[in-house]
Amino acid sequence: MGDGNGGGILYVVATPIGNLADLSGRAREVLATVDRIAAEDTRQTAVLLRHYGLSTPLVAYHEHNEEAMARRLVEALAGGERIALVTDAGTPLVSDPGYRLVRAARAGGLRVEPVPGPSACITALSAAGLPSDRFLFLGFPPRAHARRRAEFAAVRGEPGTLVWYESGRRIVATLSDLIQVLGGDREGVLARELTKLHETFLYGTLASLHGRLERDPEQCLGEMVLLVAGARAEAADEAEARRVLGLLLPELPLKKAVSLTAEITAARRNRIYELALEMRR
Repeated sequence: MGDGNGGGILYVVATPIGNLADLSGRAREVLATVDRIAAEDTRQTAVLLRHYGLSTPLVAYHEHNEEAMARRLVEALAGGERIALVTDAGTPLVSDPGYRLVRAARAGGLRVEPVPGPSACITALSAAGLPSDRFLFLGFPPRAHARRRAEFAAVRGEPGTLVWYESGRRIVATLSDLIQVLGGDREGVLARELTKLHETFLYGTLASLHGRLERDPEQCLGEMVLLVAGARAEAADEAEARRVLGLLLPELPLKKAVSLTAEITAARRNRIYELALEMRR
């Protein structure tokens, strides 16, 4: 089936993140009528299709075969097929495979249609009680301890709410690193098993969340979204001052670097001078 112009359509379809009843009517219609469904995990998607009595053919499309499969699927689209792209749960491309396929389809002049629906990031943010006018989604933190801390340090001054996905196996270590880098008094929310039977929201400081998980290992089970309050204005100013000083100190005398940093940033001059001395040491 084509779109009338000699080419097919790639539908990017959001699927439920837990509760199967969250599939939209439009998504159900698309999944029922496309020629095939490219799924991150065919077993997981098969459960969804059975629930709605659908029998559309499935093909595996995941991070291990993404490059080769993207070429095959684009060829099929160019031949007139209508294909739906889905992931295990939620919206494709949000920390899930799909970028290569969508980009290749666009580059080939093929039609790409989003079919919106659930996203764990937005679902958690909507119920977390943290500011949502500005937020930064960062996917999964790096697994390596040093790289994880480096990522946290890079967003220390971000004023918007920070959002990560994390696994239960690493959540305690991740919270430990956040406490070391951002401070234990930063406000956080842990959203676990969203839309499922054991959905849980834990609220508190990063230190209190860490303590809760250490005392109650059951809270480490399942899929998680970790939200952290953004930096206060003073902290954001200080982070920017550190960044500018990091560029100027290697090239200029300390007083000149401090003076220029004071002109560039909103941080207090006295604090900039303290930071410069600290960084020089």
